[in-house]
Amino acid sequence: MLARLQRAFTLWLVFTAAGWAAVWATRGRPGVAVAGAALCLFGYALVLAVECLLAAWANRRDPAPPATAVQWLRAWWGEVCTAPRVFNWRQPFFSNRVPDAPQGRGRRGVVFVHGFLCNRGFWTPWLERCRDEGIPFVAVNLEPVFGRIDEYVEIVEAAVRRIEAGTGLAPVLVAHSMGGLAVRAWLQARQADARVHRVVTIGSPHRGTFLARHARASNARQMRWGSRWIEALAAAEPPQRYRRFTCLYGHCDNIVFPASTAVLPGARTVHLEGVAHVAMAFHPVVWEEVKRALRAAPSWVSGEPAGGRRPAPGGLPEDPRGGSRFS
Repeated sequence: MLARLQRAFTLWLVFTAAGWAAVWATRGRPGVAVAGAALCLFGYALVLAVECLLAAWANRRDPAPPATAVQWLRAWWGEVCTAPRVFNWRQPFFSNRVPDAPQGRGRRGVVFVHGFLCNRGFWTPWLERCRDEGIPFVAVNLEPVFGRIDEYVEIVEAAVRRIEAGTGLAPVLVAHSMGGLAVRAWLQARQADARVHRVVTIGSPHRGTFLARHARASNARQMRWGSRWIEALAAAEPPQRYRRFTCLYGHCDNIVFPASTAVLPGARTVHLEGVAHVAMAFHPVVWEEVKRALRAAPSWVSGEPAGGRRPAPGGLPEDPRGGSRFS
């Protein structure tokens, strides 16, 4: 369903821009023609800029390392370049370009769980890489698109079962944004700790996000900063579960902010500098962390979080500037 909606929206944008340009060009107003077409095609860049400004404001007192103006500019430009490839190309037109490959007896696999307003096409570069390296994988479509996060439990369950059947091993779950909450909802509903090797979340609103403050969709309301749903989920989870998690977060995340809302207490945390929300999923360090999780021995999750010092109660290193940081 989402692919059809985004395909229709993309085509509407292109035809609107072309129509505007044609009408004003024939009237001898080339400047108006170009300006209007550019606004249709690149107006989203202004929206991203507003989101970045809001995030910078919300991060003023956050324990995450503060971002410089140059880092914000770099993050904004990276998102301007990345967003169209995801929302206007991969997801609407090529969501099924790389089919699932859950088979690989004895080789640990990956379940990919996308975020809000996304589908499995979001992960296309990752799926191609897994295919080329022979890593078993399944990528889900979370539907209904605007349903409650609780409704995605069965979708995650089915994907994990496919990987379990194909490999004989507990998978690594990789989740972007809202997908991290879907994984946590599944873990809690199914009490599935023993069926998960590791969980890697990328910019997931584990404690909600300020941007969802006035959201109306059911799943978006659940992602409000400090929502009752999030608080109830956290209260029900055993603290040791978070030791299975690696939380990648960033001080230039334009969707999930304040920045530290994307980490869990007791989890391994990795801070990504100067990268925004969608582009964050394709940062080279993310792939390194997933490969690390795939190689990890099962006993890794039974003790302290691997790599680095014990996180503070808020989930960040005791000295945010001294934790894992990548640019």
